[in-house]
Amino acid sequence: MAKAPAKAATKASKGGAAKKPNALQVPVKPSSELAAVVGAGPLPRSQVVSKMWDYIKKHKLQNPANKREIMSDDKLSKIFGKKKVTMFEMNKLISGHLK
Repeated sequence: MAKAPAKAATKASKGGAAKKPNALQVPVKPSSELAAVVGAGPLPRSQVVSKMWDYIKKHKLQNPANKREIMSDDKLSKIFGKKKVTMFEMNKLISGHLK
């Protein structure tokens, strides 16, 4: 008999209100420099990073000798502010271009 209330509580918690989205799911607006690469519309951060990687791979901007290094073209130089960045630096530099 004690199990019935436990099941009711489980069903109530699953059927409750929608969860608040985490920071990666909240749409953000890219700066004009970043919008030139990922598009101007609001996107979740995860999509911004995904589109950045699509751009990097399409234009072959990864250093062949060190795949963790990204070589900037004209568009990426405006975002990164330097010629080469690591993939770890990239996420930090992108965040400065999101509102």
